[in-house]
Parts: sequence; structure tokens; C-alpha cells
Amino acid sequence: MKFSESLKKNKDFQNVYKNGRSLANSYLVMYILKNDLEKNRLGISVSKKVGNSVVRHHLTRLIRESYRISEEHFQSGHDIVVIARTSAKDKNYHEIESALIHLGKLHKIYNKEQIHS
Repeated sequence: MKFSESLKKNKDFQNVYKNGRSLANSYLVMYILKNDLEKNRLGISVSKKVGNSVVRHHLTRLIRESYRISEEHFQSGHDIVVIARTSAKDKNYHEIESALIHLGKLHKIYNKEQIHS
């Protein structure tokens, strides 16, 4: 079982934005950048445009939980920043999870068969 860390520092987020590559779908935007670690670091950004603090925290928890449950299928060694779009505001867990997995597949870092990397 992998244990991801959180990206917390602004400079880490800025580094991923500046040097990483991004892909998006209707609910989420995902930036990824290789790190030289054995694990992934996940950062989640939900802007005030999306809603009030209750809505933003709820979305943050949905994204974090979606990632946690499907984490073993993500390749290790990446900094991942997920940004929630305003359209994600009223979506349920399964819609967010499906959007997250979709972006992982587009970035070619998600593999359903992969158990250990």
C-alpha cells in the first residue's frame, strides 16, 4: 500500500503549475510533474468561485477520498495538483471519482491492472 503525502507549500504548487503538464475534463483540471520520490504528492485547489467554505471543503474531501481509494492504480513518483472547476460543485462522489480516474488515464499514470509499481 502506498502512502501519498499532501502538497502544502505554495512554491510546490507553483512548481507543478509552471513545469508540469495539465489536462482537463468538465469537472477537474489535473497537473502532473514527476518528482524524484517513491510516492505521489497530491495537492487540491478549490477556488472561492466554486462556492462557500462548506462547498469547497466538501469538494476537497471528495477529491481526496476518490484519490485515496484508487491510489494503488496511480503510478508513483508524481506531484499531482487537482483543481476543481465550478461545474464540479453539485456533483456526487462517483462523478468526481470518475473524472479523477479519467484524467489519470489521459495522463497515462492510471492503470486499473497495476497493483504495485
